[in-house]
Amino acid sequence: MSNFLFIILGLTFLILGGNWLLKAAVALSLRLAIPKIVIGMTVVSFATSAPELIVSIKAALDGFPDLALGNVVGSNIANLGMVLAITVLLGSIDVRKSFYTTDWPVMIAASLLFVGFIYFDGQLQQYEGGIMVAFLFLFLVYLLRFQKAAVVDEMPEDDIPLPLYKTVLFLGIGGIGLWGGSELLIDGAVGMASTLGVSDRVIGITVVSVGTSIPELAASVIAVIKKEKAISLGNLIGSNIFNLLAVLGITSLITPINVVDEKLLSSDIFWMLGISFLILPLVFFPKGLRLGWRDGLVLLTFYIIFVFVTLK
Repeated sequence: MSNFLFIILGLTFLILGGNWLLKAAVALSLRLAIPKIVIGMTVVSFATSAPELIVSIKAALDGFPDLALGNVVGSNIANLGMVLAITVLLGSIDVRKSFYTTDWPVMIAASLLFVGFIYFDGQLQQYEGGIMVAFLFLFLVYLLRFQKAAVVDEMPEDDIPLPLYKTVLFLGIGGIGLWGGSELLIDGAVGMASTLGVSDRVIGITVVSVGTSIPELAASVIAVIKKEKAISLGNLIGSNIFNLLAVLGITSLITPINVVDEKLLSSDIFWMLGISFLILPLVFFPKGLRLGWRDGLVLLTFYIIFVFVTLK
């Protein structure tokens, strides 16, 4: 029972911390007059990926590498299969051209890079983490140079920049919330895995990954309600890129990550690649550059089957 309580408390702190960090991040980018789609792909993605980053680094350092890997692979599947599905079930999304010219190809490249690094030797080495972080850096430079000019966005009235002291305060409180939440979540997750007699990977890829995807879900649903669809799809694709390149890249730079449960290599990474590839045809069919409720049902079905197969 205490494990479950730790998980709930940990997730609560992670979500609150992520939310405060998000507020501070958007306030900062508004001060710098960065367009919305770029905010979605960079600042919002980094802030909503902060729980995954903190949890993965902590898990890897504490000697639970499968929690770190399962968390990221599961989060990437949950971002598209659960978060995007729920978002488009609430209202259809018009997809920008940058989706198929930049965002999706970079997500696929990052996914294939990760799979290539880990599949053959079951390990993410420090130099491989360095390559992933370098790739992320190049992508961000490209985004800020080219997408900034390509997208001119009007600022909605309710986006009033926060005073500087509030921005700094939110950054600080958010960071503390994330750190405390990750401590509780990992203690609870590891305890739950041993109590239920399942592997760290299964808990990582289901409970922990869904929990750390909640900030993405909250950010995307709020973006839909506020009619800021540009942020919601950009945020999810950006978050998947960040999860792979920043979260696993930075974690493996700190300490090499070894696969413990072989099913991560024989099953989970292929589910992740499958749903990443599935997004492209869904965006173009039946209506070009649009995701509607039918696409949401397809993605949700994919996710439910994945969870069922993993828990079996």
